[in-house]
Amino acid sequence: MLRIRGLRKSFAGAASQVLFDDLALDLAAGEFIAIVGESGSGKSTLLNLIAGLDQTDAGSIRIEDTEIAGLSADDRAAFRRRHLGFVFQAFHLLPYLSVADNAALPLVLTGVAAAERAERVEAMLDRVGLGHRAHSPPHELSGGEMQRVAIARALIHKPQLVLADEPTGNLDAKHAAEVLALLRSQTDTVAAACILVTHSSFAARTADRVYRLSAAGLERVAG
Repeated sequence: MLRIRGLRKSFAGAASQVLFDDLALDLAAGEFIAIVGESGSGKSTLLNLIAGLDQTDAGSIRIEDTEIAGLSADDRAAFRRRHLGFVFQAFHLLPYLSVADNAALPLVLTGVAAAERAERVEAMLDRVGLGHRAHSPPHELSGGEMQRVAIARALIHKPQLVLADEPTGNLDAKHAAEVLALLRSQTDTVAAACILVTHSSFAARTADRVYRLSAAGLERVAG
């Protein structure tokens, strides 16, 4: 489902920094992998490259039959809306929208009709245990609840690939375990592949495979 070959990314500055070079990765539909590494190793940048948010220096990123680098900026945005789901450490919920409206955003952006949106939002919020919070504003939620809304939003349009960037970084151990279990179970439900970027060894152990990212690329370390 995801095939990366020869990927290189560097940043220019007073001294040019190579984040990684000749990186390769294969990910099949339904697989759940974790990527760990030191701070500044480029874990979040790798997710941004996969999503077409950043430009590569060299290499190929192919999702199904689509070469990401070959798309225009508008086409990359449209591809993200339809085929990718994002879960972030900072939740990124819109404070002026209700829980239901936050969860519905991918469906709004892809033109799903209002009646179908309402049905899918209700079903998804029930699946993540937040049906009773549908009309609440985000500021009334706990951190664990906000992350569950973010997972609902990431999965509601049944993406092919979910990119989770430190999704438990702002949570205590109990809520982190709950969120990881939910992320795993719900990606399984929608048959999405998932890449979890984390600094947490506990979080990484929930994955099928674990890789360490360094300037040399990805090295499989467990799983």
